[in-house]
Amino acid sequence: MPDKKPRMLVVDDELGICRSCVKILSKEGYEAEYALNGYDALKMMQTRPFDLIITDLKMTSMGGMEVLRRVQESYPETIVIVITGYATVSSAVEVMKMGAYDYLPKPFTPEELRNVVRRALLDWETRLQNREMKAHQDMPGVVTHQLIGKSRKMQSVIQMIGKVAPTDSTVLICGESGTGKELIARAIHANSRRKERVFFAVDCGTLSGNLLESELFGYERGAFTGAFKNKEGIFKAAQGGTVFLDEISNISPEVQGKLLRFLETREYLPLGATVKQHIDVRLIFATNRDLMEMVKEGSFRQDFYYRIFVYPIFTPPLRERKSDILPIAYYFLRQFGNITQKGIKGFSMEASAGLTAYDWPGNVRQLKNAIERAVILCEGDEITPKELPALQDTAGLVIQVPENNEDLKRAKKEIREKAVREVEKNFIIQALMQNDWNVTRAAKKVGLQRPNFQNLMKKHGISLLTRSSPPHKKPDNNL
Repeated sequence: MPDKKPRMLVVDDELGICRSCVKILSKEGYEAEYALNGYDALKMMQTRPFDLIITDLKMTSMGGMEVLRRVQESYPETIVIVITGYATVSSAVEVMKMGAYDYLPKPFTPEELRNVVRRALLDWETRLQNREMKAHQDMPGVVTHQLIGKSRKMQSVIQMIGKVAPTDSTVLICGESGTGKELIARAIHANSRRKERVFFAVDCGTLSGNLLESELFGYERGAFTGAFKNKEGIFKAAQGGTVFLDEISNISPEVQGKLLRFLETREYLPLGATVKQHIDVRLIFATNRDLMEMVKEGSFRQDFYYRIFVYPIFTPPLRERKSDILPIAYYFLRQFGNITQKGIKGFSMEASAGLTAYDWPGNVRQLKNAIERAVILCEGDEITPKELPALQDTAGLVIQVPENNEDLKRAKKEIREKAVREVEKNFIIQALMQNDWNVTRAAKKVGLQRPNFQNLMKKHGISLLTRSSPPHKKPDNNL
C-alpha cells in the first residue's frame, strides 16, 4: 500500500449519520471529516484534497447528484460513493452512469460501509499508483523505460543515470540477480548520444572464455578448427552503439586482459588476425558478486577492476524499497492483464499487504513471474493471496544451493536474517491483532515504546490499511 493515508469526506444533512460514519471510518485508520450540505463539502474540497467522498443523494440544499457532478468535473481522481434512504433502480443506474463508484441504500450496517470503502480503496490505490508512475515516467531529461520506483534509492539511481548517460564513461552496475541491471543499462543507452545505434546485451555467464572472446572480437578464417570463414564480432557490429556485458565475474583472466587493453586503446585484434580493429563502442558492465572480494581471492584482475570501477551504480534489492513493490506489481498486472484480457482490476487488500511485506529474494524477476502466474490463476476481478503462492512461503527462504564456502557463509547469514525478519514481522502483526489493531495498546502490551513499535511496522510494510482482516468488534447497530 502507498504510504499516503486516504482522506474521506462524509456529506449528509443528518448529523447523526455523519458522526456515525466518521466514527466507523476513523476506527479503520482513515482520516475522515463531515459536511452537513453540498456547499460546505465543495468549500472543504477547495482547501484540502479528499480521496473518497460519501454523499447522501437527497439533501435539503444541493443534493448528492449535484455534488457528484461537480466532483467529477473538478476532482476526477476522487472516488464518490452515494448513500440514500430513497433507493430505486432508476436512481442507482443514474448515479452509476454519472461516475459514482457504488451505491449504498439506507439503512446500512457498519460492516457494509467498511466493505464498500475497502473495495473503493482498491480503485483509489490503482489511481494513485498510475498517477505516481506517470509522474515518474514523465521525469524531464531521463528516459526510464520500465524502471519503476519513487523510493529514495531508486530516485538516486535514476539521477545517476541522468548524469552519466550523456558521457562515454564506463559504467559498472552492481546488484543482486533480478534487480534490473539490464534495464538500467538500456536506460543509460536510451539517454546517450548513441541512442539511435545498436544496444548489445551479452550474458558472460553462459559463454566459456574462448567462446566469449570469439563472440566479442570475432575471428579470421582458419583461426581455429571449425573457423571456415571470417566472423564479425559483437564489437564491430555495435559500432557507434553500446555493449552491455552482464555477469562479468565469470570472465576469464585472459579475456579480462583483452577487455582492459580495449578500454585503454579502443583497439582489439580478432582471433587469427594480424591487423588491429579500431571501434567506437561504449561498454557497460554488470555483476551480482563482490568484485573486490574476488580481487583479494585472486580470481579477478585488480587492474581490470580499477579500470571498470569508474562510475558504479548500485541497484537496491526489492526488500530495501518496499514502497516500489505495488507500483511494479500493478505494472506487471496491466502488462499480463492486457495479454489475457481477463479484466482484473487489482489486488485485494490482503494480497496488497502480502506483496509489500514479502522480501522477494528473487527481486523484480521473481515478482514479475509471481504476477504472471497470479493472472493466469485468477478467476475473479481481483488477485487474492491464494493466487500468490510465493506469499505462502512464510519463511521466504528461497536460496540457491551454494557452490563454494563463501557462498555457504552468505547463505547461512541470509537464512538467519530472513528468519529473524519473519519472527519480528509476525510478532508485530500478532500484537496488533490481539489489541484490535490499536497501535498504542499493542506497543504497551509487548513492552515497546510507541515510536519503536511504529518503526517496526514501517520496516515490515505493516499499516492499519493493509491488515488481512478487520479487527473483531461487537456488532454495531444499523445506521
